[in-house]
Amino acid sequence: MTSENHEESMRHLAAQIAAADMAYYQHDAPIMDDAEYDRLRQAWQRHERDHPLLAAAIMPEGENPSARIGAVAARGFKKKTHRQPMLSLDNGFADGDVAAFFKSVRDYLRRDFAADPDLALEIVAEPKIDGLSCSLTYANGQLVAAATRGDGQIGEDILANCLTIADIPPQLHNAGTPPPDLIEIRGEIYFLIADFLALNQSRIAAGEPQFANPRNAAAGSVRQLDCSVTAARPLKFFAYAVGAVEDKNGKAITVPLTPTHWQFLDLLQKWGLPVNPLKKLCHNEDQVLAFYHQIDSDRKNLGYDIDGVVYKVNRFDWQQRLGFAARAPRWALAHKFAAEQGETTLNAISIQVGRTGALTPVAELQPINIGGVIVSRASLHNPDEIARKDIRVGDTVRVQRAGDVIPQIVRVVVEKRIANTPPYEFPSLCPECGSEARREGGEAVMRCTGGLVCPAQAVERLRHFVSRDGVNIEGMGEKHIQNFYQDGLIRTPADIFRLARRRDELLQREGWGQKSVDNLLSEIEQRRLVPLDRFIYALGIRQIGQATAKLLSHHYGDFLHLQNEMLAAANVDSDAYANLVRINQIGTAIAADLVAFFAEPHNRAVVADLLGEINLVGGAAAAVISDSPLAGKTMVFTGELDKMTRREAKALAESQGAKVVDSVSKNTDYVVVGRDAGSKAEKAAALHIKILREDEFLAMTNNHVQAPND
Repeated sequence: MTSENHEESMRHLAAQIAAADMAYYQHDAPIMDDAEYDRLRQAWQRHERDHPLLAAAIMPEGENPSARIGAVAARGFKKKTHRQPMLSLDNGFADGDVAAFFKSVRDYLRRDFAADPDLALEIVAEPKIDGLSCSLTYANGQLVAAATRGDGQIGEDILANCLTIADIPPQLHNAGTPPPDLIEIRGEIYFLIADFLALNQSRIAAGEPQFANPRNAAAGSVRQLDCSVTAARPLKFFAYAVGAVEDKNGKAITVPLTPTHWQFLDLLQKWGLPVNPLKKLCHNEDQVLAFYHQIDSDRKNLGYDIDGVVYKVNRFDWQQRLGFAARAPRWALAHKFAAEQGETTLNAISIQVGRTGALTPVAELQPINIGGVIVSRASLHNPDEIARKDIRVGDTVRVQRAGDVIPQIVRVVVEKRIANTPPYEFPSLCPECGSEARREGGEAVMRCTGGLVCPAQAVERLRHFVSRDGVNIEGMGEKHIQNFYQDGLIRTPADIFRLARRRDELLQREGWGQKSVDNLLSEIEQRRLVPLDRFIYALGIRQIGQATAKLLSHHYGDFLHLQNEMLAAANVDSDAYANLVRINQIGTAIAADLVAFFAEPHNRAVVADLLGEINLVGGAAAAVISDSPLAGKTMVFTGELDKMTRREAKALAESQGAKVVDSVSKNTDYVVVGRDAGSKAEKAAALHIKILREDEFLAMTNNHVQAPND
């Protein structure tokens, strides 16, 4: 499968997961069962495991499905902005992933380990609780706010509900070390399995639907507008991390409260917060793995659900230096438990059509219980995967859930195959529009050639446009877009912003009252101001994920400038093309898709129509620190630095809003040079570009160091 196919599959999966999260967490109206949702999660994580760089490039920070628990705050709850984002963790599924984690940390901090070969890499290992993540804010020791993770930036205000949970103290103890003026404490709300079973029994007796698992029960119990419902349920809580810390003037405190994470957990306990007693301070990789396998063998006796073990670098100063990659901290890893398997029957193979016409086969399975979850579907990826495993309708198949969540077909149990079962023939026509389906230039995926005449592609493009990572229009879920499209209310993105002119038609639709119509139109109106990077992503250009959209936004600064440059870049010998492929992480394949999109007159017409309905703002990367002297600057690093590795220095520069590129040009603002700088320093001098020594560069960072987070 080519990188373009992986990109398309990952985008499609992310959009489906976001839609499911919105339906379940906001509207309490799931659009799929738990098994289907878990299948999507596992498919995403499989792509992420196999292509980590691509995953980080297209879905950075909290935008990655692996980083998201729930969705943006629902209208029924007040919204609460986290002072420091609640990000996710990278996942590991095998012992080798743990070895890679240790190696990556040692490589990043190699100067420290080179200076002291006996230096230990201490890791705190904690069971990964399968519950609802939340953030508690204490001011002067008093609980003043509580929020769900939400989308990582904004969660739901659940203070009233958290005040009913016995494990969460309304006032922190002052046991020797007083809490700071303000602190965010992160943790997990969960159910004991015995309490969960009792809750389901009471719901059965009352004629109410059962919760699928303890995690869903915890989420459903906390997300109650009536806090008396939450109070009646025996929820538990474990604290495990710190968020923002501020002084009495609201200024961020970046110096850790304790030298190590292990000491911080002890401090949490002194303040009266429960911490998992099974935590362990490990001094090497062998101890980490021994703890993991011990917890794995004991987990059925713990009394609560866990789905892995979390590893965190113990030293906070190292955590700060390691910082964050595109979407997760470099200093932590979630080591998921191994897959559980079972056998079932493949009843049928259905075909889903994606936004760019990709035909994705899906196995429809006889439902089977694997590790407490009913699995009924699994992705088959593409025709080659079906042929490679010789999967046929009616086969008995071996299914597994990796990381305790995600289903996939491992193999066919050939000895149980019914005689004369015919091989599966992949359709040559699109099931949505009947157009020819074919492969493009060596791709593994089959694509519908119907383009805009294919309703599935049109609807998927519109869904992508309004998605949380795009223009982010709440209330425009898959069902509504499908219905609006079928009934001719919308055909292009611009039509969405013209729906206010069709208010009377909306009011006549079944299920649409005055309040729901007004809420939708109000939400649309609020989205007329669109950040440039979100707009670029929302256009649905192949291979353009969040990270690439931000790079383009930052580099070109203005959409019309970007469009004109892409038109000029159709000539691969032009300066415009050379400038495009010079951008970090943009190669010839991505450049080809960008140029092809803008070369199509229909696309330019759709965009021009859309620009008549909205206003674009901003062109800088999201992470820019406005008061940093490096914000918006283009930088090159060359030579061997003394106080940090080049990789560490580049990450620091980017955290200050700088754009780091690999080659020196007239557009470069600064070149940071170390020992043996070579030709890049010479070229910078020839172009009269400002050359910085390492100490000068560090002084310019102005001590903007991101505090530890989880």
